[in-house]
Amino acid sequence: MSGQAINAFCTDFFEYDTPMMVHIKNKTVGIINRVFELIILSYIVFYGILYEKGYQEYDEVRSAVATKLKGILYESNSSFGRITWDVADYVVPPLESNAFFVITSVVLTRMQVQKNCSENPNIKAAWCENDQDCQSKIGVITPTGNGPFTGKCVQSATLPTRKVCEIYGWCPVEDDSKKNLFTFNDSEFFTVLIKNNIEFPKFNFRKRNIMDWYATDSEMGKCRWNPNDPLDKYCPIFELGVIARGAGVEYSSLLTKGGIIKIIIDWNCDLDFSEDYCRPEYSFRWLDSGNFTVSVGFNFRYADHFFMRDNNTIRFYRNLYKAIGVHFMVEVRGRAGKFHLVNLLFNVGSGMALMGIASILSDIVVLYFLKARKLYKDRKFQVAEVCPYEVEQL
Repeated sequence: MSGQAINAFCTDFFEYDTPMMVHIKNKTVGIINRVFELIILSYIVFYGILYEKGYQEYDEVRSAVATKLKGILYESNSSFGRITWDVADYVVPPLESNAFFVITSVVLTRMQVQKNCSENPNIKAAWCENDQDCQSKIGVITPTGNGPFTGKCVQSATLPTRKVCEIYGWCPVEDDSKKNLFTFNDSEFFTVLIKNNIEFPKFNFRKRNIMDWYATDSEMGKCRWNPNDPLDKYCPIFELGVIARGAGVEYSSLLTKGGIIKIIIDWNCDLDFSEDYCRPEYSFRWLDSGNFTVSVGFNFRYADHFFMRDNNTIRFYRNLYKAIGVHFMVEVRGRAGKFHLVNLLFNVGSGMALMGIASILSDIVVLYFLKARKLYKDRKFQVAEVCPYEVEQL
């Protein structure tokens, strides 16, 4: 850095600027300044304090959610035979944290046992013409296969026109083609009771989403959530089809592929008013919406295991279920506000500081846009040089 630059820096560093009050008698400037002040004042009062409730302190919601489903499904002409499904059959697992899963379709493979059998013909890696095609694959397990190859080429048990390599595993292997798909067509009329207890600890406030006007369980059990009814829009019992339509999807389109839907419960409470006005608002989102072609919907597999006697031998069996359905996730969000003097004073003080912007904007207009801007600059900016001797005398 040159000596000239150092001198310039020291000169600027050891100078002091003090605000100077210039009274401008100009109606145009006065109107502009008042307009700026009115705009800023309106923002402070109507938005910052009234709309955003800057006079309140807030607390975020804490919550707990429990769900209970109801519905019975009966089918007499399915591939499973005559069967009745209840909650214990189509809600898997029985309990989840802030979520529940409902089976809408299922592929059931009965009485599987560990032995040799033909691989699924849909797996191209298992196709063969003779045993030589399978000899090199002995012990190999394909990524989508059901067990290690034994080295034999056999006729497919589910597709007579195809030969496949034999495996050792749970047999017979699953055949999830549409002919084995059992669909719960009426499951959209199943209902779920959502019990939600919330708390705002800062205000020692607790409430739940079951309204006080329900005197008994049977009385509440008759209601169904309806967003267009002044009372039933607070009903905690929902039909699954109504939830799906609220999320923007027809429930029938989810039957054979499944999906993920979020149930949102909003608690936005103004505790300056009666606690009766603190009520939940429900909304729904279809999370896996889109034109997907790979891994569409939601499904998983589970099994029940048991032992059976077979020719005086105890053998280990299982029934395998491929469960296709809708995974409902419950999200609770919201906050409560209550009057707090310190917050009000803080926001008023912050707002008053913003009023200084009006002066800055008015100065910009005066110094750069008016015809007499040179005159105003001469009045606003003055340079006072004080010699060291005068400073010492002060």
